[in-house]
Order: sequence, then structure tokens, then C-alpha cells
Amino acid sequence: MWLKLFFLLLYFLVLFVLARFFEAIVWYETGILATQLVDPVALSFKKLKTILECRGLGYSGLPEKKDVRELVEKSGDLMEGELYSALKEEEASESASSTNFSGEMHFYELVEDTKDGIWLVQVIASDRSPLVGKVHWEKMVKKVSRFGIRTGTFNCSSDPRYCRRRGWIRSTLIMSVPQTSTSKGKVMLKEYSGHKMEAEHIFKWITAHAASRIKTIYSAGRLKEEWDKSDQYWVKVYLFASLDQPPAFFSALSIKFTGRVEFVFVNVENWPNQSSMSDIGVYGMPSYILRTPEGIYRYGNNTGEFLSLRAMDAFLRSLQPEVNDLFVLSLVLVNLMAWMDLFITQGATIKRFVVLISTLGTYNSLLIISWLPVLGFLQLPYLDSFYEYSLKLLRYSNTTTLASWVRADWMFYSSHPALFLSTYLGHGLLIDYFEKKRRRHHNADEVNANNLEWLSSLWDWYTSYLFHPIASFQNFPADSDWDEDPDLFLERLAFPDLWLHPLIPTDYIRNLPVWRFRRLGAPSDEDASEGSPEPENDSDDSENGDAVPRDTARPPRRGGTRESAACACAHRYGQAGPHARGCGSPGPYDPGDDGEPDWLAWPADMLHCTECVVCLENFEHACVLTGLPCGHVFHQNCIIMWLAGGRHCCPVCRWPSYKKKPPYVHHQPLSSDVPS
Repeated sequence: MWLKLFFLLLYFLVLFVLARFFEAIVWYETGILATQLVDPVALSFKKLKTILECRGLGYSGLPEKKDVRELVEKSGDLMEGELYSALKEEEASESASSTNFSGEMHFYELVEDTKDGIWLVQVIASDRSPLVGKVHWEKMVKKVSRFGIRTGTFNCSSDPRYCRRRGWIRSTLIMSVPQTSTSKGKVMLKEYSGHKMEAEHIFKWITAHAASRIKTIYSAGRLKEEWDKSDQYWVKVYLFASLDQPPAFFSALSIKFTGRVEFVFVNVENWPNQSSMSDIGVYGMPSYILRTPEGIYRYGNNTGEFLSLRAMDAFLRSLQPEVNDLFVLSLVLVNLMAWMDLFITQGATIKRFVVLISTLGTYNSLLIISWLPVLGFLQLPYLDSFYEYSLKLLRYSNTTTLASWVRADWMFYSSHPALFLSTYLGHGLLIDYFEKKRRRHHNADEVNANNLEWLSSLWDWYTSYLFHPIASFQNFPADSDWDEDPDLFLERLAFPDLWLHPLIPTDYIRNLPVWRFRRLGAPSDEDASEGSPEPENDSDDSENGDAVPRDTARPPRRGGTRESAACACAHRYGQAGPHARGCGSPGPYDPGDDGEPDWLAWPADMLHCTECVVCLENFEHACVLTGLPCGHVFHQNCIIMWLAGGRHCCPVCRWPSYKKKPPYVHHQPLSSDVPS
């Protein structure tokens, strides 16, 4: 996970540098920066109207270019970046759509239950024509969509009972706005009573109702009283301008941030002097002033701070976010980090997407589970001070120049999704290239595996993994038996990423018992070391699983040789049964010339044998032996080569080499037993 987080932060750094590079190119070619002011006199009449449309100011009664230009100047300074954004938003508004409501519940869920937005709904009475024609309605939808106002059509023929209960006998226009100034308050529905159905008149009616919710100040004394007042709002936005009503984007933001930020409109059109504004630190007109407990901030001085709904919305969200904003941000970051798995994973294409789906499911599940206690914490009353300090830190950090660059880059890349996706794909391909180059020398089979081979291995895993126990264990603990612990099966199903692990891990080989074979009367290790060299493979090496046999291990042969060589003394100790399959009938042991084996040095749970059935050679004095859970004993090198080849079972009885064997029950002979 840390590797993916590192790559994601590296990607954000690349985006930041790339944005500065684009700015340098534009400045080199045109000599213009996004923060450079634009003289409205040099703009065409069409561009001036586009600026007014973006800010939400009516110009229907201003036929002359001079009047339109003065209205632009009264509403605020114009920058190159805002002009570019306004032209892009005009193109985007062409694709705005409207909602068709299917009935009462659909209308209630989207309109009446919306607490922080404006809806404009055209109600079409049964067997009646709509109040606004199709051409004017489409123009209206494009116009209001720039300010986050959603539109819809309710046809009473789909639910006539609800229309009669509401009193919608004739076709009309309905606007829903929040009724109170508190967050998540009730909404009220207002009906259009005008007679003109043009888009400009309807838009003027909408902005007038939205502006009525903003606190408006007309005198210097009232401004002084409001400025010195301390209330529940920590963040206030003041607009000082000579306008009849605030721009539509300012009114729409006041509804969107209901309960979080208070918006105040100071109309200075008829003020005799402006000395009272100088006393509070306001010198220019028009001005957008942000007042916080930390001080005064003039909006529009830094990069990306344009006079538009989208720019100011991003600015205020960074200063006064709500829990949903933080959740959405964390969701985007987590999913971007999870998609890095598509490029980090090497091998077949299908394997990459299977890993990606598994990672997306795991990360999103963990994110949702992690947010549950956070939401519970935020409800505690004694965390108010922590909440205040957190917001204070956000306000300090997000009013810096670096934060303004980040917000400007966010708006730029979000308005150009193709550029964002292409840079993300290019970054991922570079990660894939370096990862493939790094892993090529370590695991060539994994890198070069195709889809068919990987699907075949996945099917083999699926058909066998669910019915095998967990292979890893430590000294055969009694509580790790698969048969005695069926919860292990559920544990495998609970974690979908376990398919990435090997089918049978080989770490159990390090825990197999290892000892040296000794004979009675044979010279000690010190004496033997003087006349002969030490064995090539020490027991320490065997613990690491790195032992290599002196001779190439031969596969076991079938027939009487294997049976006679395997555990000749199994029946002598009453250990006949499935674990002793392949053992011959009991008989006297011939020690030969080397003497009797020292069984006292033999592990108690191991069968007494003198021959390795893998190489079919007798055990020599001081040779290293290894036993399996079933009790059968072999040369250490021979059995490690056998197990490392993927045959995780005993060569004699086929008992799994990673599975604990139940305790042996020694057979006690009875007096009535007749030896055979």
C-alpha cells in the first residue's frame, strides 16, 4: 500500500509541474498570464455578455456595449483566467439536461428533500400544454445550469392525484429554495406569477428570490454594527458593490453553504462617502472580502480566484468543508491509489484486472468501515474544541499561495478530463515499465505468463485450494489440525486476496525435525571428524531449507524393495496402520558390521527405520535425517529435494507433509494373542 501511495503522490507532483509548464508556454507564446487583468474595453460585445452570463447579471435592458461594459466593471475585476473559464462553461452548458419526474416519491426525493440547492420545475397539468415552450425551456435550462440550479419536468398525467392535492390545476413553474438559514432546514415552493415567459424574465425572478435570502446592508451605520457583531458564523463573505442585487453566483453560493458561511451584500451605490469602509480595511470597489476569526482575506488576489460559482465554491469548500466533502475527497484518493495496482501487478492482463477488482473492493470496504467510527466521534460534544482547531488549521493553510495553485490546478484538470486521464495513463505505463524491468531478473515466469497459463493456474488453485488445509504450521501444534478446526475453511473464503499466495507455502520444511543417525559402539563425532571430513550439509543449513543432496535423488521404486526398506520395525512397536503402509512384516533386525542403531537418540514420534526409500540407501553413522509428520524418516537432502519439487506428501504413505498426524496409539499385546 505504501508503494501505491508513493506513486500517487508522485503523480500529483507531476500534475503540479505540468500545470506550471503549460502556464510558461502560454506566457511565452502570448505574454499573458491567467492572473493578468483584462480591460473590458478591448473585449467584443459577445464576450462581455458571456462574462455577465457567467456571473449571473441581467443585461436585457442594456442594448449598448458601453452599458454592458460598465456593468462588468461594477461586478468585479476581470482576469484572463475567468474569461477563458467563461468561454469553456458556455460550451459545457450546451449539454445540460433536465429531469423527468415519474411521480410523487420521485419529486419528493429530489426536490423537497434537497436542503442545499435550488430546483426549477415545470409542472404540466393534465391535458394541458406547458407554460414555457420547448425553445425557451431549453434556453432556460442552459442558463440556470451554470449556477448549480437543477431543472425538471413534472407531468401530472403520471400522478394526477398528487397534482390535485398540490393544487396544480394549470401548468406552472415551481422553484424550491431552503426556507431557513440553518443547514438541512425545510424548503419552500414558490410559484411563478409573471406573464412573460422569456428566459430573461424567469431568470430575473429566480435571482430575486435567491438574493432575498442574503443579508443586505444599505448604510454605513448598519455596516459598522454588522462588522462588530459576533454570532454563530465563523466565516463571512462580504460583497461591496454598486449593484441593484448581488450576482446570481453569489446568491447560489449562499444557498449552497447554508449553515456554514454567511453571505452579506453591502450596496454602496448611494453612499455619500466611503470612509467607513476604509476603517475596516476595504479600499477598492467592488470587493469580495472574506472575514474569519484569523483576519481579513481579499478574494481575487491569488491564482484561480475568479468571480464564478465554480471558483468560489472550491475556495469556500477548502476553508469550511463538511463531512461529506472530506469523505468524497478520501474516496477519490483511495480509488486513484487502488488503480495503481493495474500497473504495479505484472503478468497476464486478466490477472491484472482480477487483482484490480480485488484491491478496489478491499480498499473501499476498509474506507467505509474506517469512516463509521469517525462519524461517531464527530457526534461527541467534547470534540467541539478539536473541530474548531481543525478548521482553524484549514483556514491558515488554504489561504496561502500554494493552496491557490492547487485549487487552480484542480479546476483546470477537472475541466479537461481527457488530459487528466491521459496523464494518469502515461504515469501508469511508466510504472509498469520500471516494475517489469525490476522483476524481469527475479521472476521471469510471472512476467512472461500469458492469459491462458494464468487462467489454468487459477483453475488449478480453485479446484484444490478450498479442500486443502493451511500448510504453514509451527512444530505441528495440536490446535492447527484442519479436521479439528473447520473455521479455517471460512477464513479462506473471508479474504479474497488469498489467491495471490502460493497454494502450499514451503515454510513448514524449516520446522521438520532434524537429527543425526548414530550406531552403538561407533566412534564419537570428535573421533570421526579426525579421520573423515564433515558432512557437506550441516543441520544448520537444513533449518533454512537450503540443503542440497550429494547425489541426485532417485524416485522411489515400486515393489518389495521399497516395502522392505520402509520402516522395518514399524510392527515391532505396534504402529501398523495407514501410516505404516509399505512396511514389511516384522523380523529380526540385522545390525551388520556397524552395530545396532542408537534408538535412544531417535525422536519418540518417529518410526524406526534404517533405509531411505527415496535413494534406497542405508543410513550411515552421523548422517543427517529428517522426519515427516506421519513418522517416516529419510535423508535430509533426499526428502527436501522431494518436497521442493512440489510433491508435498510422504513418499511411503502419501500423508500430507504439512499436516499433523494424530497421536499414535501403541498396541498392547494380549495374552490370548497368538503370534502369526
